[in-house]
Amino acid sequence: MADRILDYDVAICGAGPVGLALAAFLVRRGVPGPRIVLIDGKSLGQAITDPRSIALSWGSVQLLEDVRAWPLPATPIHDIHVSRSGQLGRSLMDRQEHGLPALGYVTRYGDVVDALARACERDGVAVLRPARMTGFDERGDGVTLFLDDGREVNTQVAVQAEGGVFGQQDDKARRRDYEQTALIARVTASLPLPHRAFERFTDEGPLALLPQDGGDGHQYALVWCMSPERAGAVLGLDDARFLEQLGDAFGTRLGRFTSSTPRVSFPLGLNAEARATTRTVAIGNAAQTLHPVAGQGLNLGLRDAAVLARQLGRAARPSAIAAFMTERERDRRLTIGLTDTMARAFIGGGPLQPLLGLSLAALDIVKPARLLLADLMMFGRR
Repeated sequence: MADRILDYDVAICGAGPVGLALAAFLVRRGVPGPRIVLIDGKSLGQAITDPRSIALSWGSVQLLEDVRAWPLPATPIHDIHVSRSGQLGRSLMDRQEHGLPALGYVTRYGDVVDALARACERDGVAVLRPARMTGFDERGDGVTLFLDDGREVNTQVAVQAEGGVFGQQDDKARRRDYEQTALIARVTASLPLPHRAFERFTDEGPLALLPQDGGDGHQYALVWCMSPERAGAVLGLDDARFLEQLGDAFGTRLGRFTSSTPRVSFPLGLNAEARATTRTVAIGNAAQTLHPVAGQGLNLGLRDAAVLARQLGRAARPSAIAAFMTERERDRRLTIGLTDTMARAFIGGGPLQPLLGLSLAALDIVKPARLLLADLMMFGRR
């Protein structure tokens, strides 16, 4: 029976990038690795073969460096071109204005997990996988987590990071639907612009192209947001017709699109109410699920992990959770509000669209505003 009851200072439910990063940050803050446990339903092999593309801001790269999870295979973004289809005006953010080697990097989810998992292994962090939490019992002196294999985990603090069951009954009430679907794929272009990322706002929703796979820039990670009905129709197209419609939506800045990987889609919604109790707290996607515009979801989650580790490193007790929630409130509110506004304001037609197009031109002219926006995207509210 003894080996069925395990004891730790911090239990992290979810061993994706945010959960793994929290464990690694905790060790840097003085929590012994063996006193931390990661719980995840997937095997490590399943996680590191995940091919999804993700964007890391320059600030996130610095956080990964701090736990020796950088460098990893990634394509640097030197500049970001932002435009509104059918309207005059655009803005260009460039790394040289900030004196940085890159504004951010495009990599694969599995590569980030692999690098962070190796960092946690070096630090001796305990891992329970595959294992799922089926419930928990919070008391004044700690939390007991019940796992699907019959084991119990006693911990001072439990963290929901892309997994777990804390507060699931409230998810539908907290979620706001964008009535949009994101279609993702990797595409190639005939006239690539190496290391340039694009954010193109269309009547249907934002369309992002992120350079990936080497310095030639021929391949791009595509995130194309549209109505669910339109997404269903686009998913049913053959490759030639799909690439033609993508070219119609994006324009000819990259020539024509010549090939695509298989397309997949997922619904978009906003879950923007972070949850915490006396001894449990949610971070990353478990606390806030953002629209993919500007690629801020993972970056916001990594900042959550860094701050929570700093607070828990002082003491794994309720006061640390309360301090974390207070410290993270401004950055979360600003990032969520900014991405939500960007996702909604540019959709559809109407008399405001020409003004929104001109606002991009104004942003390009007014350098302090452009620098401030780029700084927020790279580092959040500091």
